[in-house]
Amino acid sequence: MSWKPLFSRALALAPDRLHFAAHSHHLWPDAAFEGQMAAWEDANRHADRKWDLVFGEVIPEAQGHVAAELGLPDPASLVFSPNTHDLIVRLVSGAPRRPVRILSTDGEFHSFRRQAQRWEEAGEAVVTRTPLAPFDTFAERFLAQARGGGFDIILVSQVFFRTGQTFDAVEALAALADPAGPWVVIDGYHRFMAAPTDLSGVAHRVFYLAGGYKYAMAGEGACFLHAPPGFCPRPVVTGWFAEFGDLEGPPGGVGYRTDGGRFWGATFDVTPLYRFNAVRRMMAREGLTTAVMAEQARGLMIRFCDAVATGAAGRLSDAALLNPVEGPGPRARFLAFRHPRAGAWQKALLAQGVVSDVRDDVIRFGFGPYQDEADVQRLIAACARALA
Repeated sequence: MSWKPLFSRALALAPDRLHFAAHSHHLWPDAAFEGQMAAWEDANRHADRKWDLVFGEVIPEAQGHVAAELGLPDPASLVFSPNTHDLIVRLVSGAPRRPVRILSTDGEFHSFRRQAQRWEEAGEAVVTRTPLAPFDTFAERFLAQARGGGFDIILVSQVFFRTGQTFDAVEALAALADPAGPWVVIDGYHRFMAAPTDLSGVAHRVFYLAGGYKYAMAGEGACFLHAPPGFCPRPVVTGWFAEFGDLEGPPGGVGYRTDGGRFWGATFDVTPLYRFNAVRRMMAREGLTTAVMAEQARGLMIRFCDAVATGAAGRLSDAALLNPVEGPGPRARFLAFRHPRAGAWQKALLAQGVVSDVRDDVIRFGFGPYQDEADVQRLIAACARALA
């Protein structure tokens, strides 16, 4: 199955490129272009009254799409921001003590990794990092540390950005969450719309971060936070958009919304939410669900892995595949191969018009709905030439 016609604009702009970095910068479908144009038209049609439309229609629609995707019981638990870093900063600002005691891993994305290191330097946080390796015991080791207590915030990725390995013990971790601490934060960026996710059983206990840059196909700027009721009611870092709605707070003090809107920042570009809404409408029209896209990508990944195993993809067979396609369960929509020459391989492929990406000694290939079997065959042939 190919959905290339839905991406005609993006593919036509670089017709000779073979883009296997859907996990990095996912190509945008034509619907995203339509959303971009609609944002411009609405901004100029409504001018000063644009925000009535944004908060009355655009944001509620986006909240509804995210809530439906994740099985959230209340769309109002969701708040949007240009990036997840902003949301992490607001969340940690509301922790009840300093320094904040944080449990995390050595495999988190840079939006948290860098900020956490700086908080440590400034004496504002004490961070315990559970090593991912060896990964077959990671979940057990991480949960044991979490159950040991003493943490204000526990943050872990659902899918680790560098290796594609998955953390499947969210329910066990959620059982430890408490409004008084610890707060459990799940970074779902590489899982959101890459594989089905149902948070209905833990939505009242965990925070969930993700955004539109990857598999939601909406580009930058459409990040979100699901905030469970009663957790972090008064973040210290706060924007004036959090002043609107049903407020609680001390008399004469700073009031906060009681839903996810307590994490609002200030004025932001709403165009990414237009793109996100347009993409989700397109998916509904086409019957294109996350489960359908994940299954199509799984088939393409298996085809590529089979070729690697037989040596048909050149020296890639010498690399260690960190996240093999095993079983029917949810998984990352990219393959991560570790090899000392990963960086050189990525450059050699790029010289042939093949886009992958590299993190240290790991080369990654991402799969999406704008690829088909013919593209995978071209990728195999390119690897055979470039990685000889």
